[in-house]
Amino acid sequence: MKGGYWGKILRINLNNGRVWEQAPDEALYREYIGGSGIGSRFLYDLTDGDTDPLGPENPLIFMTGPFAGTTVPTSGRHQIIAKSPLTGIYGEGDAGGTWGPGLKRCGYDGIVIEGASEKPVYILVREGGAKVLDAAQLWGQDTYRTDEMLKEIHGDNITVSCIGPAGEKLVRIAAVMHDGSHARAVGRTGLGAVMGSKKLKAVAVSGSLRVQVADQEGLKRSIREAAPTMVQKTIGMKQHGTAGGTVGTERIGDFPLKNWSGSVWDKVENISGQRMTETILTGRYFCESCIIGCGREVEVKEGPYAMKGAGPEYETLGMLGGMCLVDNLEAIAYGGELCNRYGLDTISTGGVIAFAMELYERGIIGQQDTDGLDLRWGSAYAMIEMVHKIGKGEGLGSILGYGVREAARRIGGRAPEYAIHTKGLEFPAHDPRAFNSLALGYATSNRGACHLQGASHMFEKTVVMPELGIPEPKDRFRRDDQGEFVKTCQDLMCILDSLKVCKFTLYAGLSTTHIREWIKLVVGWDVDLEELMAAGERIFNLKRMYNVKCGIRRSDDTIPERILKQPRTEGGAKDNLPPLESMLDEYYRARGWDQSGVPLRATVERLGLTWDL
Repeated sequence: MKGGYWGKILRINLNNGRVWEQAPDEALYREYIGGSGIGSRFLYDLTDGDTDPLGPENPLIFMTGPFAGTTVPTSGRHQIIAKSPLTGIYGEGDAGGTWGPGLKRCGYDGIVIEGASEKPVYILVREGGAKVLDAAQLWGQDTYRTDEMLKEIHGDNITVSCIGPAGEKLVRIAAVMHDGSHARAVGRTGLGAVMGSKKLKAVAVSGSLRVQVADQEGLKRSIREAAPTMVQKTIGMKQHGTAGGTVGTERIGDFPLKNWSGSVWDKVENISGQRMTETILTGRYFCESCIIGCGREVEVKEGPYAMKGAGPEYETLGMLGGMCLVDNLEAIAYGGELCNRYGLDTISTGGVIAFAMELYERGIIGQQDTDGLDLRWGSAYAMIEMVHKIGKGEGLGSILGYGVREAARRIGGRAPEYAIHTKGLEFPAHDPRAFNSLALGYATSNRGACHLQGASHMFEKTVVMPELGIPEPKDRFRRDDQGEFVKTCQDLMCILDSLKVCKFTLYAGLSTTHIREWIKLVVGWDVDLEELMAAGERIFNLKRMYNVKCGIRRSDDTIPERILKQPRTEGGAKDNLPPLESMLDEYYRARGWDQSGVPLRATVERLGLTWDL
């Protein structure tokens, strides 16, 4: 390896405070790339189906990729991996910002944290080592204040990854937050609770090492050629953030409404990215090495929702807004701010609040269960109060903090009918009835319902990739030819999650040609398309093998009946229901899995993997 990697991973055991370095073989990097790939390899080797997600034996794995810390566009990202306390299976999330490149500048490709401390601690990583330090003064602080306090102690040149009160209280939908008030989140699958279970408040990094690349001049030239087109194709995202597509998404029937029971909403423009730009937007910010700049800085100057910080992106608007029928943009911005400070995943938080609102409407729960709160649809006050209760682990919030699957089990009765999730993970703000491929992607995503683990809907909007057999956008309502397509999309996303490249670059025209060229210029490897896609397939199958060890089979590869049997009655996805079972048959054949969803031995061996069942 001529560049892109340091060839060192930091290992830390919080049981005894031991810190050491591991130097993996080059084969690990070549076969699993970095980020999600190497992280999944560590998780597979260190845990199994019996591992307690909140026990000291569950490692918390921070991984960068070869592009992190370089000038490759949108490479300012990192991945966090652990067994999920929300789903009980493979868990991961990624975040942009500055933390990943900051770790690379310390001379490490990743950190594997094992064990658990008896008292609150934080980790400080600098060039050539790390220290485990007392965090008593940080415990109980929100994520913004934690970032501020650590910078007061160690200087402004550190970058902080931390949890808030939700993670400390082991709320199962807790997030890991980064970059202070810019609030870059590893939100999904409850990894903030894993961090809290270890009494680990924060991981701060500070380094000045320059990440070497194999051909610096060649990389500059390649990026200079690609960047103008990428900037131009994403100008709308720069202007209005990811929220800029909110109105269009509602019009095609993709926007979440009323716990997935609504069809159209005439108030969506009230919470659009364009409305945000006109009213509360004060600035924009970029992740490191980003050429898009979708980050929003907003300010609500007065009133009950006064705040100043990171503005809501599309998912937050969808889940705290459309899902709850709240059309007050200032309230949603404030609710997102609270989630960021408590350290909560805004997607799951909106999902559980909308779930509770429907239970309230149907009389399954009442004011005796909500501490007198009128939990009606559209109530900004009720939405905000429930965010507080979830973040603090109080009242009904203490139950909702387990996620909709477990909350429904605890509430009982008909509650499970209205819990919208796959494998315990709440749906993100995209409706599979608007894109049939998303139904298959949600059902088979290794972390549960997720639009980004396959991102097939992007290829049914505007994205094309002829080298992968996608010369033009696909028909989003087609009912066959889905298995190989979704497989290909998922394998590609595993590659991007391992290199650490933002998926919005797909809208910017990113191709596998760019990827292979940048691997050569950064690392020095000649990687053909077959080897590249095989790495993605290997990573995806290893995650599935992990889930098989956790008991996952075909019966788990599903989505709720509301999505499969109750169509939207109006709008851009009117009357469409995704044919999941037939698509699943196609998919298993394309994957080389048996009909119970277990990878065949021939598939495992072809990818250089081995079963340890």
